[in-house]
Amino acid sequence: MTAAQRRAADKAEYDAFLAACPSRQLLDRLSDKWVTLVLVGLEEGPRRYSELSRTIAGVSQKMLTQTLRTLERDGLLTRTVTASVPVTVTYELTPLGRSLQQLMAQLKDWAEAHMDQVLTARDSYDAQP
Repeated sequence: MTAAQRRAADKAEYDAFLAACPSRQLLDRLSDKWVTLVLVGLEEGPRRYSELSRTIAGVSQKMLTQTLRTLERDGLLTRTVTASVPVTVTYELTPLGRSLQQLMAQLKDWAEAHMDQVLTARDSYDAQP
């Protein structure tokens, strides 16, 4: 079996319920809160690092940098460096990232819309003996 045939066979067998499936790693990455917020933060177009940092309250420089690097590695965003004084770095969603962005925005919106119900459920659960 050639490498291309092996990749095609592996692709046909992706199943996130299997421990060794690479799609499980992707699901783990996509379920990260910083990933969700970065993807939603880039919905209106390219943004500089400092703009993203101000938009996403509470994210540390280390976590934002790490999140941006992993999203770039996964092909969900691009990093563009413009030679200027000072150097300008912008981040933008790729077509693959755009295909995921709407789903992430819906997840964020759902969380905001249903937070009161979740808090009520937590209080009820915590009050049980």
